[in-house]
Amino acid sequence: LMMITKAASLARGHSGVREIVIDTLLAAHNAGLVPYVPSQGSVGASGDLAPLSHMTLALLGEGHMLVDGQRVPSLPVLQKAGIAPLQLGAKEGLALINGTQTSTALALHAFLAFEPVLESALVIGALTVDAARGSDGPFDPRIHAVRGQPGQIDVAQYYRELLKGSAIRASHTDGDDRVQDPYCLRCQPQVVGACLDQMRHAARILLIEANAVTDNPLVFADTGAMVSGGNFHAEPVALAADGMALAIAEVGAIAERRIAMMIDSSVSRLPPFLTADAGLNSGFMIAHVTAAALASENKSLAHPASVDSLPTSANQEDHVSMATFGARRLQAMISNTTHILGIELLATAQGIEFLRPLRSSAALEQVHALLRQTVPAMDQDRYLAPDIESATELVRNGSLARILRTLPELPKLWIAV
Repeated sequence: LMMITKAASLARGHSGVREIVIDTLLAAHNAGLVPYVPSQGSVGASGDLAPLSHMTLALLGEGHMLVDGQRVPSLPVLQKAGIAPLQLGAKEGLALINGTQTSTALALHAFLAFEPVLESALVIGALTVDAARGSDGPFDPRIHAVRGQPGQIDVAQYYRELLKGSAIRASHTDGDDRVQDPYCLRCQPQVVGACLDQMRHAARILLIEANAVTDNPLVFADTGAMVSGGNFHAEPVALAADGMALAIAEVGAIAERRIAMMIDSSVSRLPPFLTADAGLNSGFMIAHVTAAALASENKSLAHPASVDSLPTSANQEDHVSMATFGARRLQAMISNTTHILGIELLATAQGIEFLRPLRSSAALEQVHALLRQTVPAMDQDRYLAPDIESATELVRNGSLARILRTLPELPKLWIAV
């Protein structure tokens, strides 16, 4: 992604490079070559100088590549791929190392990784509504239309479609003595919809940035003018990454609250800790502890990176974005949220077991059956780590997202990136 975004930036012009520079970047990417780039060392202003320098050194044949997980000298790797090492001309070295491509690539990588996770959160959250015998009233389109928030409107429509035809819901439509469900059930469109809006906004910013000219100074070929500016400052990426961090943390936070609700029999109206013999078995008690730990960790990681700034270069570069770290920390947060959702999937599937022979909707029964292919119901305590990993993988690999995407006539969640 870093090489693609740098090639796109240079191809837009105004950078003073030859076509061979862009062609070499693309050739290295198409050959599957991965420059060895340290993950730390950029403040996201004056360009991502250090990481982009490592990328460029690899293309010069003087740096290193990552091959089968090992750091190796780049020159023989380039030669094996039939790619001539770059010989830089005037301005080309600066054009390659000055820009926001590292921060942008890291943020785009996180965005793409989080897409199936957020979609899985919709599916799992809907299944939890049924397992807790929650109401579908809070998803009524009239509620969301009068507020007008687009993500909220779209998410509510997904929940309505996911729950459509549930025999569990039909069984308690009349005579339910609970007036209102807990917020973790009732407010899912408001919370997850707001997170979706944040992700959509980030996608627009990153799509622009991936195709932007961000080095300095810029050479304008039509007039020959060379103009110094500040396009290397990655503040747009930093703020987008911080918004993504908040969304990632909140998706995990409300999922953790749903797990807590499910194991609390006074709220879920299911057996304590989702086990038939709570006096002998602890059920999902400790699994929830894990989810709580991960949600708490995400809260610390969600602290905005962009509000920090340390002057560099003898105070010439006196305000920086910290976008590189802001984007890099997102992967750890996504992993945490993915595991929280995996734990919720296990818990809510267990909750559904206690409502048999009633069945959920067709889509949600697919979700339940998919999990049961690898994870059996828990009739007594057992070693849960393999179960958590199996459920988490269904979130991570898009299996649950694919079920969501088969639902008919629903709005697109994502803008094209």
